[in-house]
Amino acid sequence: MQRPVPRRPGRGLARGIPAVMSVVSVFVIWEIYVRLSGISPLMLPAPTRVLDQMIQNRALLWDNTVPTLKATFAGFALSLTVAFGLSIVLDFMPRVRRALFPIFVVSQTLPLVAIAPLVVLWFGFDLTPKVLLVALVTFFPMLVALVDGYASTDPEIEDLMRSMGSTPGQIFRAARFPSAIPYFFAGLRISITYAVVAAIFAEYVGARAGLGIVILNAKNSFRPDIALAAVVISSLLTLVLFAATTVLQKVVLRWRDVEEHP
Repeated sequence: MQRPVPRRPGRGLARGIPAVMSVVSVFVIWEIYVRLSGISPLMLPAPTRVLDQMIQNRALLWDNTVPTLKATFAGFALSLTVAFGLSIVLDFMPRVRRALFPIFVVSQTLPLVAIAPLVVLWFGFDLTPKVLLVALVTFFPMLVALVDGYASTDPEIEDLMRSMGSTPGQIFRAARFPSAIPYFFAGLRISITYAVVAAIFAEYVGARAGLGIVILNAKNSFRPDIALAAVVISSLLTLVLFAATTVLQKVVLRWRDVEEHP
C-alpha cells in the first residue's frame, strides 16, 4: 500500500503568511489613521498605545485572564460532556430526538444579553453562572455536528454489521462514532470561538474578576486603550484555542487513518 507523501515542515507556515499579513495590514492602517487624523486617544487609541498598556498593565491583565480561562475551560468541558452524552441518547432514541431537538433550538434563540443577568441573579457572582453561560452558548454546535455525523454513516456498512450479528452498541462504536469524528471537530472549532466571548460577557454582566471586569472598569474610567488591550488578549486566547483544536483534529484523524490502514 502506498503511503501518503509527508508534507514539508515549512509548508504550513507558508500557508499562514497571507493571514498574518492581513492582520498586520489592519494594524498598520489603524496606526496610520490615528496618527494622521489626530483623533483623541480617548476615542480611538493607536495600536502602539494599546500594546504599551498591555505591557504596563501585564500583571493586572494576567490576574484577570486566569479567571476567564477557568470559566472558559470549565464551561467548555461541561458543554462537551453534555453534548456528547445527549448526542448518544438522541442517536439511539429517534423519538426523543424529535421531541427534544426543538427545545435545544429554542435555547439558542435566547438573547445572551437578556439571559446572562438572570443567570447571574440566580447563581451569584462566583464561577457557576459563567460556566453555565459558556456551556449554553457552546454545546449546540457540537450536538448538531455529532448527530449529523452519526447520520452520515454508510448504510451498507451498518447493514453488513447487522447481518453479521452486531449489536446496536457495536455498530455505534465501530461505524457511527468514527463517521462522526470529522463532524465533531467542525462543531468543536465553531464552539471554541464562542467560549471565550461567552465567558467575558458573563463577567461583564456580573463577576468579581476577569477580562470582562477589566473591560467594564476601563469603559467607566474612559480608558479605551486598556479595554482594547483586554479585547486583544481575548482574541489571542480564541485564536490559540482554535489552533489547538485544529492540531488535535489532525492528530486524531492521522491516528485513525493509521489504525484503519496500518
